[in-house]
Amino acid sequence: MKYLITIVGPTAIGKTSLSVELANYFNCEIISCDSRQFYKEMKIGTATPSDSELEAATHHFVQNKSIFENYTVGDFEKEAITKLEELFLKNDFAIVVGGSGLYVDAILKGFDEFPEVNPIIRQQINSNYEKLGIEYLQQQLKVLDPSYFEALAVNNPQTLQNPQRMMRFVEVCTGCGKPYSSFLNQKQNSRNFIPILIGLDAEREIIYNRINSRVDSMINEGLLEEARNLFQYKDLNALQTVGYRELFRFMDGEISLDFAIDEIKKNTRRFSKRQLTWFKRNHNIRWFDYKTAVDGIISYVNLKKQSAV
Repeated sequence: MKYLITIVGPTAIGKTSLSVELANYFNCEIISCDSRQFYKEMKIGTATPSDSELEAATHHFVQNKSIFENYTVGDFEKEAITKLEELFLKNDFAIVVGGSGLYVDAILKGFDEFPEVNPIIRQQINSNYEKLGIEYLQQQLKVLDPSYFEALAVNNPQTLQNPQRMMRFVEVCTGCGKPYSSFLNQKQNSRNFIPILIGLDAEREIIYNRINSRVDSMINEGLLEEARNLFQYKDLNALQTVGYRELFRFMDGEISLDFAIDEIKKNTRRFSKRQLTWFKRNHNIRWFDYKTAVDGIISYVNLKKQSAV
């Protein structure tokens, strides 16, 4: 049997350091599930593993793409599963670590398949969006797939503000003549491993303090200069993320630097809440306090392995 140790939790909780300790103990390698750490131009603002952490254990999917590449979660699923098959040839264990719930799910469960859509439809929808804004996409989805629109409004409202996701929903509805939601949960992807899910958590105030400290460290390490070098590409999808958006607003003269830094902290705290909401829905995750000694977590992994045999 093959076992995939999966470490999740809010940002800045200590997932990377735990993954390195477990990788060393089980003599295995790590796959990153952070949807922004893929990009080599975004080292500081995405809190990629330190040089010492990268040297201590072999990592995959860290700074392996460029912001100029069109890289989807579907692309990641295919590449990550291929890599896992390779890793499992030489070890019974592998580790997945990250706070991007959608990308974790891509590995654990996979995604539904959708029919091909005529690219002209996408171009038309994109043109209408550029003229009419996000409200056009929202209204289209509300008409074409009202039940899915309502589900998003209740459970995942930020998605309704994401142009890329919304265009995809409307594109599928328009091109296939069926609601987007009719294609969901139609496929069960088989996996050749047993997942062992570990979550790290802490009291809300501790998480927030760790986030604030991390942002301060990023600024001291040169995040402003990194963002300045990327400013001309600020409209790329990869850069629509916390830590860069706020500094781009500062560079555009909209806000002060101090306010931008405070906004990064506030928006990262909000992001951490959404991460926890996503992961807490999965009742297979065993949650540990972030200070739990690694020996206790190793014992849990070994226990789960024994019970799966």
